[in-house]
Amino acid sequence: MELVIMIVGILFIYIYRKMPGNAPYKYFTEAASNVYEKYAPYSYKVVRQKAKELGQDYSTKQYIVQIILFGGIAAGIAFLYFYSLLWALAYAVLAIAVVPYVNYLKYKRVYNEYIFEEVQIYCTNVIMEFNTTQSFVKSLEGVRDSGILEEPLLGDVKTMIDMAYANGTIDESIKFMNDKYPYYMVKNMHQLFLQITNEGAKDSGDSLENMMQDIDMLVEGVYRDKMDRAAFYKKFVTYGLALYLLVMFMQFLLGQPSYIKMVNLWYIQIILHAIIWINSYFLYSGTKFYNEDIGAE
Repeated sequence: MELVIMIVGILFIYIYRKMPGNAPYKYFTEAASNVYEKYAPYSYKVVRQKAKELGQDYSTKQYIVQIILFGGIAAGIAFLYFYSLLWALAYAVLAIAVVPYVNYLKYKRVYNEYIFEEVQIYCTNVIMEFNTTQSFVKSLEGVRDSGILEEPLLGDVKTMIDMAYANGTIDESIKFMNDKYPYYMVKNMHQLFLQITNEGAKDSGDSLENMMQDIDMLVEGVYRDKMDRAAFYKKFVTYGLALYLLVMFMQFLLGQPSYIKMVNLWYIQIILHAIIWINSYFLYSGTKFYNEDIGAE
């Protein structure tokens, strides 16, 4: 174990001497970034690019701090469980390895929240345009030309317009948008426009006004839910990390010398590893839920 630590230390010193200042950190982060860019799935690249555009991407300093925190906490917990530098190093490496995935989940949440905002803008402005044009396709053209929508919604609206003119009806256009953005507000609004267009409904102003109020209430609920979820997630992470420290209570009851003797038993080590993995899965599941299900529906 000491030999491994010496090799890592010598390697770091060598790189530091070759590249003084912050260069070693830049070297490692740039190397990792190149690997992710080459092998990461398309979805990762899309959500990360949008996070960059929205100013919510991690800086190099934030990446370094995140790596130190993940690795340091994992090493500390593992050492507290096993009193082994080998297991401390192994769990630190495993924790650092999941950093890109945790960041991907954050980027995915940012992207989903962005899409929801764009969908809300789409629905609200199509209704307002319809009050003026009394034509669904003309409303889409008005929203397209207004400059208020961004990609990918803007490109999808253009596709809807092309499909409407090619087919002579709005049915396929609406189906395309409903399938791509299966939000209640989208489906309900499109259903209303289908009725107005196909059945020739008159005096649709009240229905559209009610639809606008429904959208406003939904958006208000989503943002309130977002704040509540963020507050709950902080408590959840605190509770999840506290579960790891239950082993301290065990050591207090048994006494540290007795615990160290006991931890050398192979079946006790299996139990301790199982506790760490179960707690980690608990944290992973909560983090995944918080970042993927934004409460838009």
